[in-house]
Amino acid sequence: MNKIAGFIILALTVGSVVADPVTERAKEIVNGKCHLCHGKDGESSSAIYPRLAGQHAEYIAKQLSDFKAGRRKGTMNEMAADLTEEEMAALGKYFAEKPPQSHRVRDKEFEAVGYYLYHKGNSYSGVAACKSCHGEEGKGTQNLPRLAGQHKRYLISQLQDFNKRNRTNDNAVMHSIASKLTEFEIQALANYISGMN
Repeated sequence: MNKIAGFIILALTVGSVVADPVTERAKEIVNGKCHLCHGKDGESSSAIYPRLAGQHAEYIAKQLSDFKAGRRKGTMNEMAADLTEEEMAALGKYFAEKPPQSHRVRDKEFEAVGYYLYHKGNSYSGVAACKSCHGEEGKGTQNLPRLAGQHKRYLISQLQDFNKRNRTNDNAVMHSIASKLTEFEIQALANYISGMN
């Protein structure tokens, strides 16, 4: 009986070591091109590129699809051009499983302004609270991005792009919000959000 139990445990152990081909394909793509800008674990090499670690798999796959179809414009159009739907989904899953990080916020008073805007909005200018869509902790949903811990510089550029309508997808709601934000508010929000866990 002990030999049979030992064989079953060995078989289960060996079986769990066998790599999933979808995950392996995602790793190949990441090691081939994604890592140059986004890092192997989704922690970007530069603040101009978004952090992908912990981002929702469905959201990543949608953005890749939008880049491939030209609904969203940018450097990623060329990178996504030859990806299949299965590869986009695999990349989404790959990065979603990586542990997200956050930045250390140095200016606590400025962070408080961002906190207020994120949680309460600005009733005087008609800016809605970010938490109403992206959640209390900035973790988003399958359709809305995780913001918590994102690079400040990237957040600022995206809000500015939404305001100018340079962001060519997901623009309707975000344009109406970003167009009402002052530069001070954009900076404060980015400062606060980057420090969220």
